[in-house]
Amino acid sequence: MPTINDSVQFLKGVGPAFAKKFEKLGILTIRDLLLCYPRKYIDYTQPYTVVSAPYDVECCVRATVLQKEPARRVKGGRVMNRVLAADDSGILALSWFNAPYAADKLEVGETYYFEGRIGGTLTRREISHPLVRTVAQVAACPFVAVYPGTDGLPAARHASCAHAALAFADQLVDPLPPELLTRYRMPAKAQAVRGIHAPKNADDLAAARRRLIFEELYLLQIGIFLLRSHGRRKTSAPMHPLDLGPFWRSLPYPPTGAQKRSTEEILADLCGDVPMNRLLQGDVGSGKTLVAAAAIWFAAQNGWQSAMLAPTEILARQHAATLADRLEPFGVNVTLLVGGMKAKEKRIALEAIADGRANLVVGTHAVLTDTVEFKNLGLAIVDEQHRFGVRQRGLLAGKAQSPHLLVMSATPIPRTLGLLMYGDLDISVLDELPPGRKPIKTWFITGKKRRDMYGFLDKQIAAGHQVYIVCPAIEENEAMGDLQAVTTYYTETACALLPNRRIGLLHGKLKPKEKDDVMQRFKAGELDVLVSTTVIEVGVDVPNATVMVIENAERFGLSALHQLRGRVGRGSAQSYCVLVSGTKNEETKKRLQALCKTTDGFQIAEQDLALRGPGDFFGSRQHGLPLLKVASLQMDLETLQDAQQAAAAVIQTADSLNAPELAPLKARVEALFTRQEVSLN
Repeated sequence: MPTINDSVQFLKGVGPAFAKKFEKLGILTIRDLLLCYPRKYIDYTQPYTVVSAPYDVECCVRATVLQKEPARRVKGGRVMNRVLAADDSGILALSWFNAPYAADKLEVGETYYFEGRIGGTLTRREISHPLVRTVAQVAACPFVAVYPGTDGLPAARHASCAHAALAFADQLVDPLPPELLTRYRMPAKAQAVRGIHAPKNADDLAAARRRLIFEELYLLQIGIFLLRSHGRRKTSAPMHPLDLGPFWRSLPYPPTGAQKRSTEEILADLCGDVPMNRLLQGDVGSGKTLVAAAAIWFAAQNGWQSAMLAPTEILARQHAATLADRLEPFGVNVTLLVGGMKAKEKRIALEAIADGRANLVVGTHAVLTDTVEFKNLGLAIVDEQHRFGVRQRGLLAGKAQSPHLLVMSATPIPRTLGLLMYGDLDISVLDELPPGRKPIKTWFITGKKRRDMYGFLDKQIAAGHQVYIVCPAIEENEAMGDLQAVTTYYTETACALLPNRRIGLLHGKLKPKEKDDVMQRFKAGELDVLVSTTVIEVGVDVPNATVMVIENAERFGLSALHQLRGRVGRGSAQSYCVLVSGTKNEETKKRLQALCKTTDGFQIAEQDLALRGPGDFFGSRQHGLPLLKVASLQMDLETLQDAQQAAAAVIQTADSLNAPELAPLKARVEALFTRQEVSLN
């Protein structure tokens, strides 16, 4: 008798051949099979009548067999078997090709449930190759689970194997403490797994789903709490309140209400008893750098050093220049530290950081190296936080005895994702644009109008403005169809249709120095057009750039398109974004047209989450968080909040889950977060 940890091939009905098919789905053991949940269910409890069944939709119809027609050969040499069934509303034709056994099993005068895609006409409906179940089968199991399939592994075989695996459900270790099950009235793990695979009724399925959704979000939230709250109980860099008036009065324009509100929240944290752990979230161009400058000024007046980590050297140089203009009049020394510096420059910078003369250090990953030693780092800031992992942020915070941490993001995150991803971070939101900024006009065009678009681009350049053109690929790839390749587009399209303009090429395969040189030439106005991949998504401000063209726009999520759009509109001139796509898909067209109607990044993020799921936000490069199997961040907000409260309670009362009774819980959390390279002790 196999155990739950044995290979799935030893399960009855599997064997070595199907075990290899299961392996393609990531299923190696019987446990893996049990924890691979159905992707949907066929609900037989509310069947349609023949006439009410929606056309071209998969659904279930209850009907009685009237007659079986003789088999006949049709075009292509196939043999068709047809059966007529009916109810009080109409007749349903059922057909099978080269499958006589399916029709033979049906008895005239008996009632069955037929499931499949409805075709035919309004008065005479038909289903090809329906799934057939008897009245007795439906009574025994009214919900039929549908599993993910792969080549050579039919969904029906997957289903039968999953049901065979239910005999091992009692061997599953339940990671949830018994008191949690009692408090939230949830079934045990084994019962929930049985209910998700073979629910007896709607209530049974709902209870199983809620329990497994809760477990998934609970474990995830505990892991996030442990990752992000490491060291929060340690002594922070103490600061005392100061009047920020001198800093605000030094600005050439007044700050927005959102900037002042966010700054006040940050300063309150800096004067608190525990280290700040805050996310500053703002749409593209909302003025996060100014808020960061106010926090750095405050820390410097309190006698503490600050460090700002940027994802690219060119962006680090831009931040250093901008912050020097704002802060050096107050005596705040700004020091740059990037990998491209000469050895002498780097040595001078390191000495200034070590002896405290550098009040602010702006740099790239170079700041994280062992050679960098701060005298008294009190504030660590991470810009474009989604470009850095948890481990990298931890290295920066580790440069001092638990400094205050501020992470900044220009990627608007929906509320549900914010609750999940930043469970123990306080969040400040910049939801206003600085005065003088005009909303970007966005158009969606098909490829046929591209030549007309180039006439518009030429006029913009003639008026003294600059243009971005973004393509999603670097080189031609036959497998990717008509996807625009940036190198080919540059030579055959951009240079051909704008023959008298200065055009640059930028992509990720260029060396860092080459990329910086191209970007600096564009910023300096030496290039009229920059043809690029998405490497410009996080880039320098070029106020003179007024047009963003995005080829094959259907390949990007709404949030990514919005992020790219934000590269223009940085000056006072009217800016434009042109989405180019030859897609025939109506849903895709609606999605792109929706972007034309709003510039609200948070609204766009909610739409993107609903359309594409959390994948865009949960990229491995961003967080390495475990993927959600059952939970829906759109539908399960209430359960997420319950799980978050329960996770916070166990973290506060337990010593990093080291209590013996919490061993199963700790083991499960550690198994989920092994990719993070962070100890949960």
